[in-house]
Formats: sequence, C-alpha cells, structure tokens
Amino acid sequence: MVTSRSAQLGPEARPVALPDDDAPSTSRASGLVQLPVHVRWSGAPKTYDLDLRQDRARVYEQVLREGTTEDVRFYVDVDQLIDLWDELVLPRSVRQAWAEWILRHRNVEIAC
Repeated sequence: MVTSRSAQLGPEARPVALPDDDAPSTSRASGLVQLPVHVRWSGAPKTYDLDLRQDRARVYEQVLREGTTEDVRFYVDVDQLIDLWDELVLPRSVRQAWAEWILRHRNVEIAC
C-alpha cells in the first residue's frame, strides 16, 4: 500500500473539470441544493443555500475539486467564482487550471 502522495496519487494528480467554453448553462443551480454523492462523497447529505456567500464558497470548493464538467456548468457561476476566488481552499492544480481558464475566457487575471 502506498502511504505518501506522489505525482500519480493525491489531489495534484486528479483531472480538473473545465468547460470547453464560457457559454452559460441552460439550467443553473440556485437557492437550496444538495450535492450529488460523487461530489460530496464524505459525510451525511447536507443542504447548502447558494444565496449565502459562505455556503456558495463551500459548494464551489467541492464542485471544483470533485465535480464533472456538467457539475461545474450547473453549480458554478463564473462571475461569482471570480468574486469568491481569494476565499476558496483549493488544490494548486485546480487553482492553476481555473486561473488559466478565466484568463483565456474572461481576460481576467487571478492569483493561483
């Protein structure tokens, strides 16, 4: 059994889900939500209120780390992501991928 992280194991090795474009989703999550088990796989189901900044930040952290491209399109509003960016706890690989995506699609520089 491997007991330490490496380039092949751990958060840095996971693929980052990024949309191909910046087109708005036809359906976007709002209000009270429960994340699917493939995103929030640890602990009991939890309801988040996307109208509350702190809840929205926790949802974005989980979706950006664990979600699919479809999850990102449904749960994450890019303008709100940019606003929350400095408050989010994310692995370096996720921060770098999204910083590059936001620069390419929104022409906005954000810190990794």
